[in-house]
Order: sequence, then C-alpha cells, then structure tokens
Amino acid sequence: MNPFARYGFAVLLLAGIAVAESKVKMENLPPAVQKTVKEQIQNAKLVGLSKEKEGGQTVYELETVVNGKSRDLMIDSAGTILSVEDEIALDSVPEPARKAIQQKAAAGKITKVETVTKGSEVSYEAAYTSKSGKKAEYGVNADGTPHK
Repeated sequence: MNPFARYGFAVLLLAGIAVAESKVKMENLPPAVQKTVKEQIQNAKLVGLSKEKEGGQTVYELETVVNGKSRDLMIDSAGTILSVEDEIALDSVPEPARKAIQQKAAAGKITKVETVTKGSEVSYEAAYTSKSGKKAEYGVNADGTPHK
C-alpha cells in the first residue's frame, strides 16, 4: 500500500473514532438518562457527559469524582446503568488479580486501578505506563485471568 493511501485510511479511521463519542449537555439528554445522572451526581462532582455508540446502541458516559476518586458510569437510553468504573487503591484488589496486574506492568508504573462492575460481574482494570513510556490498560478477573 502506498504511503498516501495508508495516510488517507488513517485519517478516515481517526475521523470515525472522533465521531463515535461526543460531549453532551444535561438538557440534551433523554429524560430517563437525565434522571439517572441527577441521582448519581447528588454526592459526586460532575466531570463530563458524553454520548457514544457501542455495538450499534447509543450509550451515555457519565464521568464523576467521588471523595477524590474517579467514578464513571455507562447508561443506556432508558436510564439503566450498564457499567460502573470506580477508582480504587491497588492494595484493595484481590491478590491473584493484583499480582497479574503487577506482572503485566512489570517495571512500568501503574497509574490508575479501577473496579469495573457490569451487573453482578466485577473485574479490575489498570492503566499503566511501560518502562519505555508506552501507555496501556490491562483488565483481569478476580482470579487473575485476563478479562475480555
């Protein structure tokens, strides 16, 4: 593939990603989503609201801070909470999951750890910067197996 075609494809790909998520204002949310957002920010600081498509479904991301820790929620158009990501300390992660995260990050620096709750399923996600400076994320289940 010639360099110009590759560059054009990359631009189109990035444009598609940029369109996938857009910032929204509270008053532009569907009433059911507004209700859920208002309930969730009663004891939290609102950081951001965005609208995106996931698997062909419109979902809304609510970004908040509670007690100095990030808390992000994915909400569907009916106002149902689909998932919650809560920032936590690494030492509060179950030992098998913590060891898997530390092994994956190796000599890099773990910058953030979250619980990810979808229904009754809980997993853990860590953001880290590798020794070479590359930023990445890694998700694991409580038993330390990779989370898909």
